[in-house]
Order: sequence, then structure tokens, then C-alpha cells
Amino acid sequence: MTTRTQDGSAGDVDYGAIGGGYSAYRRPDERIARFIAEVLGDARSVLNVGAGAGSYETAARTVTAVEPSESMRAQRPTQLARAIDAVAEALPFADGEFDAAMTLFSVHQWSDVRAGLREMRRVTRGPVVILTCDPALVRDFWLYRYAPEVLDTEARRYPTVEEVASALGGAGVVQTVPIPLHCTDGFNEAYYGRPEMLLDPAARQACSAWSFVDDQVREHFDHSLRSDLNSGAWDAEFGPLRRQPTYEGSLVIVRATP
Repeated sequence: MTTRTQDGSAGDVDYGAIGGGYSAYRRPDERIARFIAEVLGDARSVLNVGAGAGSYETAARTVTAVEPSESMRAQRPTQLARAIDAVAEALPFADGEFDAAMTLFSVHQWSDVRAGLREMRRVTRGPVVILTCDPALVRDFWLYRYAPEVLDTEARRYPTVEEVASALGGAGVVQTVPIPLHCTDGFNEAYYGRPEMLLDPAARQACSAWSFVDDQVREHFDHSLRSDLNSGAWDAEFGPLRRQPTYEGSLVIVRATP
């Protein structure tokens, strides 16, 4: 049985506690949106599971959104359809009801990933699209130098791409998603060439992995990164990233068809 918080959040994060400013920092990036639209293809009806504040729903034609957190549902723009209060592991839809389904930056937070993915497959007659991070690659990011506990947390939470593909069945394809330099969607790797942004506590709070570490970790990160930026040590090692137009890190799309 899926456990839910007072806010309704289901999984390992309580968005009633940390999600208040989420939509200000996690704004959909149009280049990632185009990538998602491409893999959805010509699907007319799309289910969005763990829809949050509605990022990237414009990449599809007609969207039915599912989001358990009251806080996140309240941040959805008024032009988007109201999200249904439900969890991935028990979707209130008939078999094969949708042309396609997607879940974006959400699968790692579910109580039972395999059950949720099986449910998505059950209600979808076409492609299921998962935007996630490959846990085998998350520690390759420069942030690991300064806050290894955060990326260790991310690597532990994300299911492997093999686990995702296996749960969905059918034919699966994994594609790396290039992250643009001035990405407006503020997950950790979005700041690959703008390290100063992660000195903002509100920006960090919009990345759920930071909620799993204590103040000592956050203070050490802030002090060590700030020191290396002031001394020039960060730029001496990672400076070319400030001019690199895209970054291929751990962000991937898994697309499975029956």
C-alpha cells in the first residue's frame, strides 16, 4: 500500500514541506520540451503521471494529469487541466485508455517503481516515455566534488534504465537528453555551467535530493564551492563548461512500445 503524507505526496519526498517554490525554479525548458514532443510522436491523448506543476505538458496535445501532492497541484498554471489526485501504483483508468503516457522527473520518488510502471503500461496502448536520470552516470557531474552525499542519494533513488525497461516490457529505446547551457528547468545538472546558481538555497530546495542531507552537508558545500569560485579553482578545472552549449550527463529518456 502506498503511504501518503498530509499533503498527499506519495513516495520518499513530502512536497508539502519542500515544494512551495518549486515552480519558480523548475520552469520547463523549451529545448527539452521539443525532445519530449518528438518521442511522444503523434499521440493525441497522453497521461502524465507524477505531473507536479505541469512542466512539459505543452509537449502533448491532450493531457490527463495525475499528481498526488496538493502543494504541487496548487502550483499548476490556470491554463492547464486540473490534475487528478491519484498515485502511479493505482491509476484510476481503464486498460489501454491513452495513446501514450509519460512521467518526467518523477519515477525515482515512487513507493513502488515497478508497480507504477506496470500501471502506466496497462492504461497505455502506445509509447510510455520516462524522463529520468541514469544512476550509473550521476556521480560524473562536478557537483560530486563538493556534495557527494547529494549525488549518492540521487544514485540510490533512481532505478536503473534496465529496471525501467524491464518493468515496461515491449521494445525499449534509451536516449541521452542534451542539457542546454541556460536551461530553465533547475535540476542539479542544469547548472553545469552556472555553478553560482547552486549557492542559492531556494534553487537547491527545488532539487529533491538536497532534502535528504543535513545542514552540515549544505554548509560544507556552500563554503567549499564559494571558496573555489572566489579563488578561481573551479574555473581552472571546470571553466570550459561555462561556454559549452550543451551537456550530456545522466539525463535520459526511456521510451517503450508494446
